[in-house]
Amino acid sequence: MTGPGYDAVVIGSGAGGGAVAMALCQQKQRVLVLEAGPSYDPLSDYRLAMNTWEQEGFPYKAKSEGRQTFAPLQPLEKHWEDLRSWNRAKGKTNKGDRRKLHPHGYSHVRGVGGSTLHFSGEAHRLHPQAMQMRSRFGVAADWPFDYAELEPYYTRVDWEIGLSGAPGPDDSFRSRPFPVPPFPIKSSGLLMEKGARAMGFSVQPEPHAILSQPLNGRPACINCGFCMGYGCEANAKSSTLAAMVPAAIDSGHCEIRPECAVYEITTNASGRVSEVAYIDPEVNQSAQKAREVVLSANGDETQRLLLNWANSLFPDGLANSSGFVGRNLMYNSHSFVRMVFERQLNDFKGVQVSRIIHHFYDSDPQRGFYGGGGIDARPWTAATPLEFAVNVTRPDGPTWGAQYKAHLEHDFSRTMYLVCSGTSLAQDRNNITIDPTHKDAWGRPSLRLTYRDHDDDMALVTFLQDRALEVADAAGAMHTWPNPIHHQNNGAHLLGTCRMGDDPATSVVDRFHRSHDIPNLFICDGSSFVTSGRGQPTMTIMALAFRAAEHMMAAARANEI
Repeated sequence: MTGPGYDAVVIGSGAGGGAVAMALCQQKQRVLVLEAGPSYDPLSDYRLAMNTWEQEGFPYKAKSEGRQTFAPLQPLEKHWEDLRSWNRAKGKTNKGDRRKLHPHGYSHVRGVGGSTLHFSGEAHRLHPQAMQMRSRFGVAADWPFDYAELEPYYTRVDWEIGLSGAPGPDDSFRSRPFPVPPFPIKSSGLLMEKGARAMGFSVQPEPHAILSQPLNGRPACINCGFCMGYGCEANAKSSTLAAMVPAAIDSGHCEIRPECAVYEITTNASGRVSEVAYIDPEVNQSAQKAREVVLSANGDETQRLLLNWANSLFPDGLANSSGFVGRNLMYNSHSFVRMVFERQLNDFKGVQVSRIIHHFYDSDPQRGFYGGGGIDARPWTAATPLEFAVNVTRPDGPTWGAQYKAHLEHDFSRTMYLVCSGTSLAQDRNNITIDPTHKDAWGRPSLRLTYRDHDDDMALVTFLQDRALEVADAAGAMHTWPNPIHHQNNGAHLLGTCRMGDDPATSVVDRFHRSHDIPNLFICDGSSFVTSGRGQPTMTIMALAFRAAEHMMAAARANEI
């Protein structure tokens, strides 16, 4: 048993946990971060044999100067099978981590930095209207506060981690400009902009949590193209590992314990968290006494910890008197259009996305369904020829032989996607529960995800895909293939499963992320979302975490912890 020693124990080091840890440490709080995955050193652990390739992208060559670059944080092999998460950089298995791969790799990564290590860097804010769905449209629920209250924390995220961008016609209000300019427009962005303007749709630069210029002692992007699904050797991508964890450690008030998988949160007779039990790197059971605990284990693992540890005081699971732990799971809805153009685009270089359409962000009752979203232009997973060959065959072409190879060679440098991202309506039928029989390698009961898109979500992504097809045609695409629209069976954004709210009967945490049931337990990750927004949630998770940290400090000063 480790003695108190810490003001806060943070479980998880991703967007929520990394931000909370840094913010608390800046106020001289003593913080311990327990992270289930390993710690990566970008300068030595991120390796990939093929680090550059010829201008046309196919075939590729490896340079000989021995530079170590861009380790994938998921296996390149895309098997549809149940397997353990493998840390390629260190060559060992993350025990107990069994999950399915989807076509673009793991939905989230275990490691110091969490899923911010491998996200594409898209950095969107919620729009004010996305936080008021009940009062505006009679669906879902309203957030317990408005955009104006959250905006200063978004601005803090922008400048703490470094965002590249420029204001657009469909942006939310910003009280301060972007720290650094947007990235140059790519071929895909230029073509989407051409098609969108022809259709009368507004277009704007994509904001990135990737540096286009040096900032805060970190370098600018080197345009390698390995953003989505990969770690950033240059430290230009604003993961918590690059932008928050070093500041927390440098404060002298933070300890990070990697490869420590939490399996139990214990409460005392007064109903407060008293200690956190975990499996250490040597597979020993350890425990840490806790004054307050911040759960930031993503929108699925957080729920597993709460639901697995029911006791006499909390018979339905920790912090679950409302019964809302695990309920209202939201992904973001998606559809896609693939295009091949006559001329080379070489879109595999640089950041994933340079332009976005938010013309359809708001819900419009005239469409006949609830929901809104955006359309962006990108190469998708085609960063390397190998990934392209595995994932991007022509739907109406051969999958083997000379013609297949000819398509690959022709299409690799001429392909782009229009990706439609939209809302996901909170529904009770979409949830996370505990599997009654299956356990992981540590003997912890596994979680079970049940999900089916709402009819409005399906109508929305069909509507957005139709608009994307119009843009593709107006841009002059040579070949166009819309991906079949179907109900999602996986998602990278796991949101809403510990909803925040003012009413303890219909929410898990209050407006400041504090459990209604357990005064010294806070939840800061995508779980607390009330609505899904229209796309990438990372900036919102970070902004909410900064806001929550302020109120944790206030509660501590008032001796309420």
